[in-house]
Amino acid sequence: MKKKLLFFCIVIVIAVATYYFNQSPERIQAKLYQVTKGEVKSSVSNTRVGTIKACRRAYLAPATGGNVAKLFVKEGENVKQGQLLLKVWNDDLLAQMKLHQAQIKVNKATAEQSCALASGAERDAQRLSRLKKYNHIISEEQLDRAITAAQAQRNFCSASRATVGVAQANVELIKATLERTIIRAPFDGTVAEINAELGEFVTPSPPGIPTLPPIDLLDVSCLYVSAPIDEVDAPQVKVGMSACVSLDAFEEKRCSGKVTRIAPYVLEKEKQARTVEVEVKLSDAKDLQNLLPGYSADIEVLVERKAEALRVPTEAVLENNSVLLVSGDGVLVERQFKAGLSNWNFVEVVSGLSEGDTIVLSVGLEGIKAGAYVSVKP
Repeated sequence: MKKKLLFFCIVIVIAVATYYFNQSPERIQAKLYQVTKGEVKSSVSNTRVGTIKACRRAYLAPATGGNVAKLFVKEGENVKQGQLLLKVWNDDLLAQMKLHQAQIKVNKATAEQSCALASGAERDAQRLSRLKKYNHIISEEQLDRAITAAQAQRNFCSASRATVGVAQANVELIKATLERTIIRAPFDGTVAEINAELGEFVTPSPPGIPTLPPIDLLDVSCLYVSAPIDEVDAPQVKVGMSACVSLDAFEEKRCSGKVTRIAPYVLEKEKQARTVEVEVKLSDAKDLQNLLPGYSADIEVLVERKAEALRVPTEAVLENNSVLLVSGDGVLVERQFKAGLSNWNFVEVVSGLSEGDTIVLSVGLEGIKAGAYVSVKP
């Protein structure tokens, strides 16, 4: 009898437990986060990909067209300022220079001769003048002709000397024209590309018609990032602000950057948002290692920073600055809060939440909404 009663009690307990288990709400395994204090940054990022650029880059072409007579460098070669890089055929100009240099010698000889004759004529005129003073043998007409001849000879001397100056000016003109047929390095750099061959005709680009330059010279000792910032975010950015640079080619961020320039105009392109070009220069030598002009890069400009602020992950924030707060029994309650600084990682909580509150991180999970039950682990 006692055994039957014990069995009957056990069955009743199991039935009651099964009933209450079936009646309890289904609990969702959700990813949770406990509100804590930490660093929060407010930053501005570029809207389209930026580019690593060299501080100095020159597309070099001779000032006058002609056939390439000699190439003095190769691609990848380091050059010094003033070093000769390329020469266009200029033998005709060299011949003209020799001609003008020879003409200078002739003109100098002629000038010496005419000046010597002028000195002799002046002495003759002086002697006749003295004779005229002491006696009347010399007529007034003879003295006048002697003085006129001396003056004419002196003028011829001056003209001969002037022709020497003209010939020297012609030599300088030929030298300037010769410089237009050669390319020299305007600064220390590296030859990035050569788009010319020996004997090939090269010419500077006509206005409005871009052509490949014979030599592309880069100064890779100084690099910066140029990236477009949306016009809405641009007013927050100031020269001197700190910035981090991210590159697709490398995993780590490089955070020694400073904003060095903000374009004084808004760039307007068809079918694209209006942007302002911002330049960031890296100062740490380690951050500059392995960088090459042309790499794609993104910038993140630090606008403001708080070291110890109550924060929640950005991915947990819903519309209207609200989160799903987990109550003591695991029920989700939508809670609005006042937000402060924010970035892609965290949002500052000014008010509305307390340190230690538990919120749902995986807000995109199916079934996660206000009123749902989640399993809360210690």
